[in-house]
Amino acid sequence: MTIKKTNPDFLNGVPELLILRLLGERPRHGYDLVEAIKTSSLMQLEFGEGCIYPILHRLESQNYLTSRRESVAGRGRIVYRVTKKGEKRLAESWQTWKQVVASVTAVLEGGEHGQPALS
Repeated sequence: MTIKKTNPDFLNGVPELLILRLLGERPRHGYDLVEAIKTSSLMQLEFGEGCIYPILHRLESQNYLTSRRESVAGRGRIVYRVTKKGEKRLAESWQTWKQVVASVTAVLEGGEHGQPALS
């Protein structure tokens, strides 16, 4: 039996950030987002449609995204776009993410004492 690797628990909030970032590049449908996250992360992150679609629906209900049914490769798809409000949310979330990464890195690398916390 093959055990599927799941994403670490500490990635809460990351799918939303990645969705907003990728939709900031261009409009996409849900499955396209799933694949873009996988390939853009060099196959290290994999969020299934069961994770992505609820986030898309929530972001749309919060007016961070809009959607429209379009024909993509001959199939009807709901394509999502970032709104101005969503662009602002992305900028704020991205800044917060950078601060979190810097803070965690500082602790892991030894913080104020300059000594690595892990060997």
